[in-house]
Amino acid sequence: MTAPVPTRILLADDHGLVRRGVRLILENEPDLTVVAEADNGAEAVAQASAGGVDLAILDIAMPRQTGLQAARELSRLVPGLRILILTMYDNEQYFFESLKVGASGYVLKSVADRDLVEACRSAMRDEPFIYPGAETALIRKYLDLAGQGRPVPDRAITEREEEILKLVAEGHTSKAIGDLLFISTKTVERHRANLLQKLGLRDRLELTRYAIRVGLIEP
Repeated sequence: MTAPVPTRILLADDHGLVRRGVRLILENEPDLTVVAEADNGAEAVAQASAGGVDLAILDIAMPRQTGLQAARELSRLVPGLRILILTMYDNEQYFFESLKVGASGYVLKSVADRDLVEACRSAMRDEPFIYPGAETALIRKYLDLAGQGRPVPDRAITEREEEILKLVAEGHTSKAIGDLLFISTKTVERHRANLLQKLGLRDRLELTRYAIRVGLIEP
């Protein structure tokens, strides 16, 4: 009897040590193999879009594109690709966001050695996986909202504002952000003013603290 072909995995995390540790967990299993790695969201999108990958495991807080931004793009570009979010953030909003962008599961790094292999297998069976500690509260809330005909919590900020917030928090000037996103400095400043107003913050320092708190960048 021929052995089943292992699931081909793309692993994206901006920390080499994390990738190495996760790779060891996955490659200890005969049905899983890591065929590609990326250290930022944009590279993850490029590699997964090129083909040869069945499952993408994406960290949330990565340079250039977050894991959620990459997941959103990959869901459009590679509809058959399964996606898992691997994160240090036990965060309800990011759980909902992960579902909305097409991820099959949400796994905490702190228990990856326990949960990640099963999450991969669940994703390949088209079954959702949410880490056990969150399952009861988060799934109940999600089902309650759906049952009442109420929407899942909306994004606090738009995708473009999220991009700009991340770049501001990383220390880029308005001109540099404009150059990266192909928009004018004035447009960047307008988005930045909107962010401060929406989030009730005062300056770049508070924007940076907010970005760290919600997982857009790491401290």
